[in-house]
Amino acid sequence: MRITLKSKEPFGMAGLYDTWTAPNGTKINTCTIITTRPNELVGEIHDRMPVILRPEDEAIWLDREKQDVEMLQSLLVPYPADEMRAYPVSPLVGNVKNDSVECIREV
Repeated sequence: MRITLKSKEPFGMAGLYDTWTAPNGTKINTCTIITTRPNELVGEIHDRMPVILRPEDEAIWLDREKQDVEMLQSLLVPYPADEMRAYPVSPLVGNVKNDSVECIREV
């Protein structure tokens, strides 16, 4: 399945990034995408979904000075289903070696 915004605009997802030092002194860069319960559209496909940030919330999420936990947690909600679209795609998408438009063409 491919899931997009109906607007066809790119979107940002809430995530966390950190660089830490392993016991052997090696710097390690790590990242994760934050998930939430699915909206009605994604719930038909999976039991969770990435937190998709509204464009007006992206700068808030990225601002390191913002440390109000309650305010930041209020952003971690399912994106409105009525603003999204899901459609089936080829099984080609299941192999990382495939990188072509066929992977996102609706079937």
